[in-house]
Amino acid sequence: MARIPRVGIRRSADAALTELYAAQWAPMVRLAYLLVRDQQVAEDVVQDALISIHRRWDDLADQDRAVAYLRRSVVNGARSVLRHRKVVHEKLAVQAAQEATRLTSPGADEVALGTLGDAAMLRALDSLPRRQREVLVLRYWLDLSEAQIADTLEISPGSVKAHASRAISALRAQLAAQVPAPGAKDDPR
Repeated sequence: MARIPRVGIRRSADAALTELYAAQWAPMVRLAYLLVRDQQVAEDVVQDALISIHRRWDDLADQDRAVAYLRRSVVNGARSVLRHRKVVHEKLAVQAAQEATRLTSPGADEVALGTLGDAAMLRALDSLPRRQREVLVLRYWLDLSEAQIADTLEISPGSVKAHASRAISALRAQLAAQVPAPGAKDDPR
């Protein structure tokens, strides 16, 4: 291993970094590249390691071990890049799955409005008492939880459940009368 020459006294960080860069840039970039498989990222990792060693130069107990310190910094920097890539990859996979689900499976509001038509569903919704209508809109159009609805309307979670249950029963009764039974004469299916 190449050692940085010393003249018996502690050298300045600038002079040491210049020598370290000249002697170790290519081997360290090669090391980082083999770990991260991206030339630009490898160069960034080495550059960050060199900056770090420059900042800490006066605190190094053994400046002769600067190459070992640099190598360790490059390996740690590469590990950080790989961890970051893994996190980003996992997050993107989750987002892609959510987007695919969103694009392929319609929400409850789309199913209801698509089956009966917007006007019929909205008329049925308008016929509900105010609190029941609010609970359904918050639940199915804004996709809020019972706790969030309770907080928004300043009622208990139990009241949210009761209003939702009554509202759904009332909607079923109203809308069942509007939907033709399968096989009926007017059934367009």
